[in-house]
Amino acid sequence: MSRLPIGVASIIWSLVAFGFAVQFFLEKAYIALGVEILIVIAIAVLSRSAGGRTFLNRMKLPVLAIVSAFIVGGIVLILSDLEFYTKFGLDPIGTLASSLGRVAEAYGALIVGALGDPGKISTALASGNANKIGIALRPISETFLATTPLILAGLGVAVAFRSGVFNIGAEGQLKIGAMFAVWVGIWVPLPGPFHVLLALAAGILGGALWGFIPGILKARTGAHEVITTIMLNAIAQQVMLALLLSPVLQPPGGTTPISMPIEASAQLPLLLDLPKLRVHLGLVIALLAAAWTSWLMFRTTKGFEFRAAGLNPRAAGYAGMHAGRTIVLAMVVSGGLAGLAGASEVLGTTHYLSPTISPGYGWDAISLALLGGTRPGGVVVAALLFGALRAGGPGMALATGVPIDLLAFISALVIMFVAAPRLVREIYRVKLTATAPSTPRPQETPT
Repeated sequence: MSRLPIGVASIIWSLVAFGFAVQFFLEKAYIALGVEILIVIAIAVLSRSAGGRTFLNRMKLPVLAIVSAFIVGGIVLILSDLEFYTKFGLDPIGTLASSLGRVAEAYGALIVGALGDPGKISTALASGNANKIGIALRPISETFLATTPLILAGLGVAVAFRSGVFNIGAEGQLKIGAMFAVWVGIWVPLPGPFHVLLALAAGILGGALWGFIPGILKARTGAHEVITTIMLNAIAQQVMLALLLSPVLQPPGGTTPISMPIEASAQLPLLLDLPKLRVHLGLVIALLAAAWTSWLMFRTTKGFEFRAAGLNPRAAGYAGMHAGRTIVLAMVVSGGLAGLAGASEVLGTTHYLSPTISPGYGWDAISLALLGGTRPGGVVVAALLFGALRAGGPGMALATGVPIDLLAFISALVIMFVAAPRLVREIYRVKLTATAPSTPRPQETPT
C-alpha cells in the first residue's frame, strides 16, 4: 500500500496553523498573521524544491524545525493554562478560541518586541523627530545588539564542529576575550581608531589563547575537548572574578566586581546617532567575520583541511594532513572568534566588565552552530532568530504575562527537531538530503 502524500501529523499541523491564522485575524494581530503567511509560503517552496545540495534544500530542516517548535510552544501554552480545563467542558469552541487568542497575542507581542510596530515606525519617520524615531526603532536595534555576540560565538563553535572538534568552551573563551579587551581599553592609551583595533585584537588573542589550551591538550595527550573546555569555562569565570576584585580592573575604593569603564577612544561607535539606539559597529564586524569564516572554510586550503579532518580524520591523515596541528589551529580560530564576541560586548555595549557580561551567549552558540548547519550563513540567520527571541521576550512577558521561560522552551524544541530530522520528514513528507547538520566526529590524535 502506497504512503499518503500527506500524513495525519501534517493534517493536524495544518489545522493548528489555520486556527492560529483565523485568531490572528480576529484579534487584528496583522503582524503575526503576515509572518505566518510568509512562513507558510516558505514551507510550500521548501517542500516542492528538488533534492540535492541546493540552498533551498539545506534550508528545509531548520525552517521546518523552527515552525514546529513554535506550533508546539503554542500548544503547550494553551495546555498550561488552568482556566482552559475548567472552561473547556462548558464551552469548548469559545475556550479554544480564547486560548488561541492568548497564543496570538503572545506571539504578536514577541514579534513587535523584536522588530517594532510598523505603524509606530512609519509615524515616527514621518514626524522627523529624532527621539520618536529612536523609540520606534529601538526593538529592532536591540535585536541586532543581541545578535552581534551570538553571530561571533556561533561562528567560533561552527568552525570547531566542522573540524571535528566539540568546542563547549565558547562561554569561557568569550569571557577571557572580554577581559583582554577591557584591560587594553582601560590601561593602553592610544588615539581612537588604533585603540579600538588594538582592543579588538586583544579580545581575539585572549579567546585564541583559551582555545589553544584544550587544543594542545587534545593533540598532545588525547584529553577530550568536552571535558577540558567545560573545566576551562569554570576557570575563566573565577579568573574574571579575581581580576574584577583586584586593582587591575576594579575602580579605586570599589568593592563590587565591576571594572572601571573603558576609555572613550576604545568604544565601538554607534551605527545610528539616534536616541535610545544602542546597535554599534560590532554588528558590521560580526557580518565581516562571517564572510571571512566562509572564505576560510570553503575557499582556502587550510579550510579544506579543517573540513577533511572533520569528515574523516583517518583519510585526512593518509592524505598527509597533520591531525594534531589541525585540531590546535581549529581551536585557536574558534576561540579567537568567541573572544571577539566578548570584546564586542565590552567595547560596544556595556563599556565595562562584570560577571554578567554573557547571559549564556557561549552556550547558545552551540545551538546556533547546529541550527545553522555549521555554515557561516546559517549561523547568521540562526543568530538573528535567537537575538529576536532575546530582544522580544521581555516585551512579550510585560504585555501578555506569558512567562519568558516559554522562549527557552521553544529554543530547546528547535534544537530537538533539528536533531531529529526523521520526525520532521514524517510530519511534512519532505526529502532531506542530510540526516542532520554537521556535528563533530571523534578526532584521532597522534600517539
